[in-house]
Amino acid sequence: MANETSVRHREILELARQHNRVTVDALAAHFTVSVQTIRKDLNQLCEQRQLTRVHGGATLPSGVENLEYESRRRIAADAKEAIGAAVAGLIPNGASLFINIGTTTEAVSQALLDHTGLLVVTNNINVANRMRVYPRFEVVIAGGVVRPSDGGVVGEAAAGFFSQFKVDYAVIGASALDEQGALLDFDYREVKVAQAIIANARHVILVADQGKFSRSAPVRIARIDQIGSFVTDHCPSESFRQLCKAAGVLLVETSRPPALAER
Repeated sequence: MANETSVRHREILELARQHNRVTVDALAAHFTVSVQTIRKDLNQLCEQRQLTRVHGGATLPSGVENLEYESRRRIAADAKEAIGAAVAGLIPNGASLFINIGTTTEAVSQALLDHTGLLVVTNNINVANRMRVYPRFEVVIAGGVVRPSDGGVVGEAAAGFFSQFKVDYAVIGASALDEQGALLDFDYREVKVAQAIIANARHVILVADQGKFSRSAPVRIARIDQIGSFVTDHCPSESFRQLCKAAGVLLVETSRPPALAER
């Protein structure tokens, strides 16, 4: 029970980081527990100063969300940089592509700055701001709700926006990967956008560092067999590796010699 509570606390904090605010009723429905249980959870998290209690729910303490995002950028920064460089090697000049939300997808956008003639469609304000200053790129940004925690544009409007396109490549991330080949996230609004991105790209590239194998999240984005390439620093799960092989997914591990990359 204690472990179940700690897992729920971690997910509540992640949802708070995604939305900036969580409500008792929404959390009770999300976790299928009583409102009394959620109130107790929020009170404990507020006592630990991880959240601030407000009427009907809780919010992040002032200034925390930006610090959290900058902290996520620094986690496995070298691995993300290597992943970005590997993905840039898969995308030719003159291609059209989607770039989704995430610190690893942002590393990909940085690695693409030496390319020419790219059409970049994104719901990531940070990516758009980085690439828009280069006249050799055409940058198109989705409309919708801007998530304050990371500058991601999410929701039905953003999902519908991506459905207008059919591009060569999509670069997506995930909050967690499981042994059964599921790509998972915390924010169902972001998942809707990711699913539209996957449906409207000819080749989908998943980017995630090995730390995503030790995390869990409640919302399914897709299955690994819907992906064309998976670029990571290392795949620690043999079952996930075999799922990639069975589905014909190109597995690129930046910490392994190129000759060992698997098809």
